[in-house]
Amino acid sequence: MDLFTGPCVIESRDLAMSMAERLVTDLAPFKDKINLHFKGSFDKANRSSFTSYRGPGIDEGLKILEEVSKTFKIPTLTDFHLPDQAETVAKVVSVLQVPAFLCRQTDMIHQGALACVKHKRVLKVKKGQFLSPEETKNIVDKAVAAGLSKDQILLTERGSSFGYNNLVVDMASFQIMKSFGVKTVHDATHCVQRPGGLGTATGGKREQILTLARAAVAAGADGVFMECHPDPSKALSDAATALPIEQVKSVVQQLLRIKEVIG
Repeated sequence: MDLFTGPCVIESRDLAMSMAERLVTDLAPFKDKINLHFKGSFDKANRSSFTSYRGPGIDEGLKILEEVSKTFKIPTLTDFHLPDQAETVAKVVSVLQVPAFLCRQTDMIHQGALACVKHKRVLKVKKGQFLSPEETKNIVDKAVAAGLSKDQILLTERGSSFGYNNLVVDMASFQIMKSFGVKTVHDATHCVQRPGGLGTATGGKREQILTLARAAVAAGADGVFMECHPDPSKALSDAATALPIEQVKSVVQQLLRIKEVIG
């Protein structure tokens, strides 16, 4: 099972390193059953408020992610927000992530795919809250047209808009998206968000993370994306939905049991 976990945004070099060390240590018993990736964004370009913390920027952020990867011998993942960032990001990280709001941007998919072909990386695209799972075939087709193989593409379910400030997860989406010949990922923490629910910040329902993650794995999700933090109340981004880092091991253990049952 693919597992992408770490802070929503890179807050500091020291925090990233300490979190990576904790995750590698805690998840060591499952190293033969999971493909652990450390996740951290160098920039959060879609914050609710202009004054919200966005991250250290691409240069410092990639430097930190490179140190994490080399020190702990694990692959990394980060978002990119502009087509011309793809090449720079692909030189460092293993998985390039296209944010949900940008999943229909052809140049994002095209440049991301080209960079992944060149550097032998994986392109992970979050299905927009406004998009049906059937429509994600267009994402796959765009990436393949740029020369990317389907085993280098991950489609991510992160919930669909249901009225204002609420998201729901269609568990059938995993089967639908997998029918396009690619692997799928469940975004366990973003799908429990309440976008803009706190006015100048995103709210969320942290207590639903495990319930939906269990259901997603049972429905056939190939991997799980799950943001965490040593002290979620102090996280500089998505504090309402970050999973306490000490709970990651238990959650992964439960998800692997379900994975074994369904084969």
